[in-house]
Amino acid sequence: MTPRPLAHTPGWDGPRMLPEELPPGVQVVTLPGGIRTLAYTQHPTTPAPEPAPAVQPIPAWAKTTALLAPTVGGGIAAASVGLSCAAPGLIAMSQALWSAVALIAAGAVAVPLVLRSARRSAPPAQITQNITATGLFGRANGTINHR
Repeated sequence: MTPRPLAHTPGWDGPRMLPEELPPGVQVVTLPGGIRTLAYTQHPTTPAPEPAPAVQPIPAWAKTTALLAPTVGGGIAAASVGLSCAAPGLIAMSQALWSAVALIAAGAVAVPLVLRSARRSAPPAQITQNITATGLFGRANGTINHR
């Protein structure tokens, strides 16, 4: 087989091929050192368009959360407004509660003192008890006399 020169490749030192004989994707390329060789090349291809993402329905928990978020926020806002309006009354109520606690503490100390002083004024009670029994296992009878 006699080599056939390539018309468009001056300085080619290898066996000669016609451009028609090159397989698809193979071209004659010049390397940075000036040497010409055959190489597989990739043609820039346009990327395939991305398929559109499938539309998925919104889950029920997400809908519920989305509906509850402003409701809870509004409730907290309303409660804070109510507390700010009620603050003077709450302060007065707390002072009244401290007064009630002080009254209960004073009563817990004073009532036993009053009862003790009332008991000392009366003479002590005398109780007489008579018990009689017959035999070792006999039934006991008794009388209680208050004086």
